[in-house]
Amino acid sequence: MFFMAIDGVAPRAKMNQQRGRRFRSAKEAEDKEKEALRKVCQLFLIITILNFIFNTLFSYFKGEILPEEKRFDSNCITPGTEFMVKLQKQLEYFVSMKLSTDPLWQKTQVILSGHQVPGEGEHKIMEFIRYQKSQPDYNVDTRHCLYGLDADLMMLGLCSHEPLFSLLREEVLSLTKFSFLVSTNIISIMIYR
Repeated sequence: MFFMAIDGVAPRAKMNQQRGRRFRSAKEAEDKEKEALRKVCQLFLIITILNFIFNTLFSYFKGEILPEEKRFDSNCITPGTEFMVKLQKQLEYFVSMKLSTDPLWQKTQVILSGHQVPGEGEHKIMEFIRYQKSQPDYNVDTRHCLYGLDADLMMLGLCSHEPLFSLLREEVLSLTKFSFLVSTNIISIMIYR
């Protein structure tokens, strides 16, 4: 079974916290963009007035060049937005395509819980695991693997009391202005009976 869950509408307090965090990050990004623009203007002014050697100034102001692509607004990653509707459609298409064309997927039951279902993705998955455990035919040797970067995943895994529970996480490294995912770690939570 493959259960994919996207964050849906969160409780009001969580929404307020997320909104504040997103607006703060948008404001910080805008401030950084203005600061970079200011520094670029200073750079051109200094070049024009003092006629310094370009390479010397470029190495001094390295990294202060504005990106040409439009900055991504993370506020659109909110349930009910056009972005989330498009994401849901793309995921539905992807799952449908994989189930019809990939032999490895054809014997797999896939559940997709989108943004229109209330609750955080990891909590929706844990609720499903709890429901499965309550069924009389539940196999206690079922393996679970939860993927995500949220800090509370380890606690959710421990609270499940499942003996075979793994977390799949990536390390996010930040070098100058670029963040990227480098390697994958699997954290297994073993609970002995």
